[in-house]
Amino acid sequence: MMGGLSDKEINQTYVKVLSQMPYFRLSGGRNHVFVFPSGAGAHLFKSWATYLNRSIILTPEGDRTDKRDTSAFNTWKDIIIPGNVDDGMTAHKSRLVDPLPLSRRKYLANYLGRAQGKAGRLQLIDLAKQYPDKLESPELKFSGPEKLGRTEYFQHLRNAKFCLAPRGESSWTLRFYESFFVECVPVLLSDQAELPFQNIIDYAQISIKWPSTRIGTQLLNYLESIPDKYIEDMIAKGRRVRCVWVYSPESESCSAFRGILWELQTKVRKFHNSAETFWLHNGSIVNRDLVEFSKWKTPMPLP
Repeated sequence: MMGGLSDKEINQTYVKVLSQMPYFRLSGGRNHVFVFPSGAGAHLFKSWATYLNRSIILTPEGDRTDKRDTSAFNTWKDIIIPGNVDDGMTAHKSRLVDPLPLSRRKYLANYLGRAQGKAGRLQLIDLAKQYPDKLESPELKFSGPEKLGRTEYFQHLRNAKFCLAPRGESSWTLRFYESFFVECVPVLLSDQAELPFQNIIDYAQISIKWPSTRIGTQLLNYLESIPDKYIEDMIAKGRRVRCVWVYSPESESCSAFRGILWELQTKVRKFHNSAETFWLHNGSIVNRDLVEFSKWKTPMPLP
């Protein structure tokens, strides 16, 4: 790994830090929260299944079984967090670009992203070549004179009624969240994708999820059949809830932080038990050697 820690060094560092955390030992990690904001999710820590299998994991990534046998995300304990949309698009004033009226949008749909050798993305690129008047899918460059800048990227994204979000290296895609800020209807083409705050957001009201096995002319025909009044309604509903995907200052009444805290609040427990903690008649917590918690010494053995 250039300019950073190797996978082995990352693993060793995590284990060393965990061994210095007596409260982690006390609960078996049940009341500990770990944030993995990248697409790799908890797999960044190779031994997550051994040490963090009871902890709460915050991640935008709900599935990485494309490259691994198991997913680190557990829907019953972990929390999906929104991807971080460019601040230039989430600001209340002077955004990079403003949405266009539907009547001024050139395309029915678009896909802006690299192919990465992924079947769904390659199918969209081929589909755009067949229907260039309906689907825009330019080959994005990440260097050189043809590279799309921040503003140019969002100018392209806003120029369609529907923004297509296929699976890439992993199931989640930042494009899904970006769509709400250029006010195109996101079309999720990632079957295993997990979305944040499903207890409070009805995604069927603000987006479309289409089978990734049916990417083709049928998809374009379906999108073309949707009247503008329905598209406008979905955009309006998305506009009302998109604040929960913005990592705003604490002063904001609606933000991703508040959504995450609400999710965490539902997981609060009064008591935490683990296989290596025991309690006595007087309420004291002891370890297997009957040593009281206040006297536990670090580094401590981990599960």
